[in-house]
Amino acid sequence: MAKEVTIEELEQAIAQGAHVVDVREQEEFDSGHVPNAHHIPLNTVPDRVSEIPEGETVWLICQGGVRSMKAANYLEAQGYNVVSVAGGTGSWIGAGKTVSFEASK
Repeated sequence: MAKEVTIEELEQAIAQGAHVVDVREQEEFDSGHVPNAHHIPLNTVPDRVSEIPEGETVWLICQGGVRSMKAANYLEAQGYNVVSVAGGTGSWIGAGKTVSFEASK
């Protein structure tokens, strides 16, 4: 099972240039996401796995943590180094952290 991390750990990682993948649906992503997030909806992860970098930790986030954990478990089984953000974007926004409305990277 993939490792879960906190939104505080994610915030530090983003400041250091971490690769973040938001696995929510398009309308959820458009309504606000963590800064610099790449958008790959959960149901497209298997088809878009080539867009996920190998050899570095990839931070996965969704709304509450369930979908990102599913993606993390799948990607970990494929040999990727991934973590899932506990509490997801809901916790991020609830904590008053910076939200982006920019298009996906």
